[in-house]
Amino acid sequence: MKVTFLGTGTSQGVPVIACECEVCASPDKHDKRLRVSVLIETQGKSIVIDAGPDFRYQMLRARIRHLDAILFTHEHKDHVAGLDDVRAFNYKQQSEIDVYADIRVQNALKQEFHYIFSEAKYPGIPRLQLHEITADQPFSVAGIEIIPITVMHYRLPVFGFRIGDFTYITDAKTIDKENISKIRGSKIVVINALQKEDHISHLTFDEAISLAREINAEQTYLTHISHRLGTHERVSNELPESIYLAYDGLKVQI
Repeated sequence: MKVTFLGTGTSQGVPVIACECEVCASPDKHDKRLRVSVLIETQGKSIVIDAGPDFRYQMLRARIRHLDAILFTHEHKDHVAGLDDVRAFNYKQQSEIDVYADIRVQNALKQEFHYIFSEAKYPGIPRLQLHEITADQPFSVAGIEIIPITVMHYRLPVFGFRIGDFTYITDAKTIDKENISKIRGSKIVVINALQKEDHISHLTFDEAISLAREINAEQTYLTHISHRLGTHERVSNELPESIYLAYDGLKVQI
């Protein structure tokens, strides 16, 4: 299995529009973060988790030529806004794209992209096959088993996903013991770490490190990073052994 970090930034990305802070002004490519998303390539299949507003550029930058499915963690704009651009894959592959989400997220997609689901189909619109997923039921994507993991984004339930020895969590503030048990045993874990200051709906830097130590994976990568966290170089030097800052374009093999 190969995992590519397509984006590692928070909802505004990094740099933030009109911001002149040290991180936003940094020339280091590691401090340039698109909205959060990953590509998973396994068993000859390509699966993307979340399709935010940078989806088109992420597909181009990573040279993705084929897409089998999209998994959605939740319905916030920075995770779903790029869905329209799957139509390029529809055209090239001459097939629908499988989309996996719970019923709440599906309803949000139907409202946001009403023209996709309209009875009167406009020529050239994206073609999707929706699949409902639920919190306590593992599901299969092209023969690949995926375990949904429920985390809380303040009061909003959000899905993380475990695929074999890889677990991906974003937009979490709290995770109960039952769902932490679903993560244990993963070799590589990705969790969000927004900033150092407390935040109502995201893990902070210290909270993410504490959770990583509790899970005790071989490697943990931090994502969904804001410009408030600090430069990639400085923060990387503050991290304990086996915990790393993810960055756009990073590839890990499992």
